[in-house]
Amino acid sequence: MNAVPEPAPAAVREGVLELEQPLPLHFGGRLSHVRIAWRLVGDPAAPVIAVLGGISAGRCVVDNGTEKGWWGEIIGPGRALDSSRYRILGIDFLGGSGGSTGPSTGQVDFPSIASQDQAEVLRRVAEHLKLGSLAAIVGASYGGMVALAFAERWPDRVQRIVVISAAHRAHPMATAWRSVQRAVVRFGAQNGQGTEGLRLARALAMATYRSPTEFEQRFSGPATRVDGRFQFPVESYLLARGDAYAATYIPEAFVCLSESIDLHQVEPSNIQVPTWLVAIIEDQLVPVSDMRQLKQALGGPVHLTELSSLYGHDAFLKETQALREVFTHALSIPGDVK
Repeated sequence: MNAVPEPAPAAVREGVLELEQPLPLHFGGRLSHVRIAWRLVGDPAAPVIAVLGGISAGRCVVDNGTEKGWWGEIIGPGRALDSSRYRILGIDFLGGSGGSTGPSTGQVDFPSIASQDQAEVLRRVAEHLKLGSLAAIVGASYGGMVALAFAERWPDRVQRIVVISAAHRAHPMATAWRSVQRAVVRFGAQNGQGTEGLRLARALAMATYRSPTEFEQRFSGPATRVDGRFQFPVESYLLARGDAYAATYIPEAFVCLSESIDLHQVEPSNIQVPTWLVAIIEDQLVPVSDMRQLKQALGGPVHLTELSSLYGHDAFLKETQALREVFTHALSIPGDVK
């Protein structure tokens, strides 16, 4: 029996757009010497979908044969979002830890960045690459906020948006959790322990990304003694995730993009682009009630899918089959999705 051949690696274009003029920012002021790192993967003749994730996500969205993408379980040939049918555009967020302009370690004067600023640099990358109107923007978490901001300002430059676990504004309870995380990072940095502050902030954040039911199932075992004191299974998990994150990301970039989430706000009635919303019932950060409010307030055609997932806010990283069904419908339907 002949083995099924592996699909050929998709064509990859990658680069950095350097803006010739300072970038005016949504909250005032300008940012000079702006660089935006981008990656475009797929058949040059295929329609383009911009894919944006959480504040830790970057331009490497899809597996390309040599490098694993952050959404590689979801996007690829024959996967939930089929990269053999679309070109996938990813960018590194402004203000983050990737190849785009962001704060350096120890920098405290980097300006506040809005979801509208991310939408602006995405527009400029698309224009630079002469992509025309995007077939879609698929945004999850912070990326969903950026998709909404893009659709509000440039409805003629995107045919539809798919927004997963993101609303028109941040919920105050989620802002409460993130505010404490930022305070922990700032306290650590002020005392020469920025990496440790980021480690603890990320550990706290992980407790908000998943559902209580998942934690009960995974971490209900007894505490064990570590270095002479008790440590709980969930504590070990959270601190390990904090260690992994702090080894890769810049504390000041985490603060910048975390704040950007909480500053996010769009006027839903101004958004006329066909929109497919995906809410997770167990999401602690973006309550399903906020997604329902967004659906009622949007000015254009809209559909809301509500999913149940143990993974809570992180469902967009895990629920492969459910997202396959979402993308199949959201990307193939006519413009009127009401």
